[in-house]
Amino acid sequence: MSEDYCTIADAVKPPRAQGPPYAECVLCREPTEYPESYKGITLCPVCEWQEAQRTACSG
Repeated sequence: MSEDYCTIADAVKPPRAQGPPYAECVLCREPTEYPESYKGITLCPVCEWQEAQRTACSG
């Protein structure tokens, strides 16, 4: 069985920022690791981890 069966195949992470300004997290509004110019959903490391825990496969 494939170990990546729980991953979303089309999920694309934004590129990491080289420095400020950073985009703000869409959940808590804290700075993320992504550039402010990125258009799309960005999460800070804490919210990203919590979201991964919520959506992790249990099995």
